Amino acid sequence: MRDGGLRMKLGIRKTFKILAPGNSLRRRVAYSLAIARLILVPVIFLAVYYLFEMGWIVDRIVNVDAPAATLAQRASIEMQEARRTERNYLLLHDSSYLAANRESLGKVRQIVYQIQDLEPGDMGETQKALESLGIYEQRFATAVSAMQQPGQGDGERIQAVVRAYENDLDNLLRRAKAKTRALLIEELRNRVDSFDSQISETVREGNPALTKVTTDLQNSSGEVLQVLSALETENWKRVEMDHKEARHLLHQAEWALSIVSALTLLFSILVSMILPRQVVKPLISLREAVDHVAQGNSAVELEIEGRGEVAELAKSLRGLIARLQHST
Repeated sequence: MRDGGLRMKLGIRKTFKILAPGNSLRRRVAYSLAIARLILVPVIFLAVYYLFEMGWIVDRIVNVDAPAATLAQRASIEMQEARRTERNYLLLHDSSYLAANRESLGKVRQIVYQIQDLEPGDMGETQKALESLGIYEQRFATAVSAMQQPGQGDGERIQAVVRAYENDLDNLLRRAKAKTRALLIEELRNRVDSFDSQISETVREGNPALTKVTTDLQNSSGEVLQVLSALETENWKRVEMDHKEARHLLHQAEWALSIVSALTLLFSILVSMILPRQVVKPLISLREAVDHVAQGNSAVELEIEGRGEVAELAKSLRGLIARLQHST
């Protein structure tokens, strides 16, 4: 009171600056809320982006690459079965093996078409497999025609070769549960290759007209298996590459989200310090002016800058103070 009375006696006026930038307090509050929400946009956008990228990679592994590799394995197994029935037919002249061979070749062709649908990028390899399969079928038909020619071999010796061949395959299949699919396929291929020379020699001895045909059959079926093996290897490589890409993307997402989250946090702290100050500071200055007048110190001057609700309130207060000064 002494300080206020002294100011009144000396005619000293205390000045309060009311700085209200902008037009409207409501707009500034709305802007602050909008900015607070927009701060989260980069984090949400990156999270959604990496989520979709990871989902796309996982979908490609589960629905394309891994199934294509598995189909190539199945096609190889069916082709091995076709080769087995081919040899059995040439040795035993049993028509049931001829029907089984056609069934296995049909399955191989169907599987190759499925691989084409899954992996259009493998069109060249799958077309090559189909062409080799067609050549094999033609050569096998030639071999069947040659079977009509005279010159059959020793039936007991031929049956002994087939029984030994089938017994070896049966023993391998009994131990299949303890082996992986890839190892089993590789051993099946080795078993077939190991019998090729013996079986071909037996067939040629039984019917010399089949000498060239059996060699061509081995070559064409080997080409089919080679293409299928390449398809299988290529698709498993894609699975491995997709897995590495997914891990790299996950690592990249962790770093990107960490950096953006840190920058977002800093920006949000900065905004939370600036915007409330612009809203609250002029109100604090008004409160101080009112408190000063309430203490009986009507020698108050308000310097008002800006527009809006706070500025209008400050002008009303200035008019009230002016009337108090005239009444005293």
